[in-house]
Amino acid sequence: MRFVTTPDATALTGLSTATLREWTSRRALIPADIPPKSKGSPASFTWQTILLLRIAATLRDRFHLELQPHQSLFASLKAGFRRTSFIALWGKALALQGGDRWSLMEGSEASQLVGDAVIIVLQPHLEVLSVGFALPLPVMSVGQLELFPARSIDSITRPLVAPAARKRNANTVSPTRRRSA
Repeated sequence: MRFVTTPDATALTGLSTATLREWTSRRALIPADIPPKSKGSPASFTWQTILLLRIAATLRDRFHLELQPHQSLFASLKAGFRRTSFIALWGKALALQGGDRWSLMEGSEASQLVGDAVIIVLQPHLEVLSVGFALPLPVMSVGQLELFPARSIDSITRPLVAPAARKRNANTVSPTRRRSA
């Protein structure tokens, strides 16, 4: 299972570090998967928790909902996301029906809902997570995973030196060092 730490979580969710800590630690609205070990250490998050934090941010920013009364909904969503694969969420929408009731549906099923619901399209959130966690994108025409998904690279790697070149370099003496006899 892949985890990201607090700095990456803020980049993936669009939340400030203070808001992320408030939601995951102080109010325990959406707890971190691995809480910080001590003050100043980062928490760790799975893609499911990051997805849930993005949904919570959407509810707050676009729909102006107070999040604390929906803590049981977030707990229910987190448990549901744990049972659902990343690829199974592609092309789905999340219907929040009140209380802790929710369902995943295809885009065309939204018109068949009985009663009111808040519909959140998951595709934009999943695309961000796919890049941030180096998760595979589905091949939409076939409905399967990419054979070789692209991986994100955090740092520039040094080019590999051929073994013969390494041996040659080991036998050379730096001009500033003297060879002892």
